[in-house]
Amino acid sequence: MNYKIIGKYIKKLNFEIPNPKTFFLLSKNISNYKINIDIKSSQIKEKIIEIQITLGLIPNEGNFDKISIKIVYSSLIEIEKNNNKKEEIEKIILIDVPTKVYPEIRRIFIFMFENSGFKDIKISENVDFQKLYNLKKVQ
Repeated sequence: MNYKIIGKYIKKLNFEIPNPKTFFLLSKNISNYKINIDIKSSQIKEKIIEIQITLGLIPNEGNFDKISIKIVYSSLIEIEKNNNKKEEIEKIILIDVPTKVYPEIRRIFIFMFENSGFKDIKISENVDFQKLYNLKKVQ
């Protein structure tokens, strides 16, 4: 099944460090967060689907002032109409498009940190969306 990305944009951007204390302790406390990726989709028109990929930090348990970081990146795709099987569309939404746009989301994520004074933020260059899809299917 063929598709093409016809548009991409930042739908929502949240980067909040609530106070100076949190700013100064962030380098120490960053290990108290985990990366979270969420993918949602909705049909816009007959052949047009919006795919929203959210990349954010989720705090683990802990008693510290928390930062709030989240990017919602929207991709609009057009699917060619020829025997659209549900599983094929699902793979486009959950594997193909996220794999293609993740480097852009990662670049924005790192840009926000670097321009807030944090030069050593590490986030994986690649995410194996195929593996995540397979894990979801097993559950």
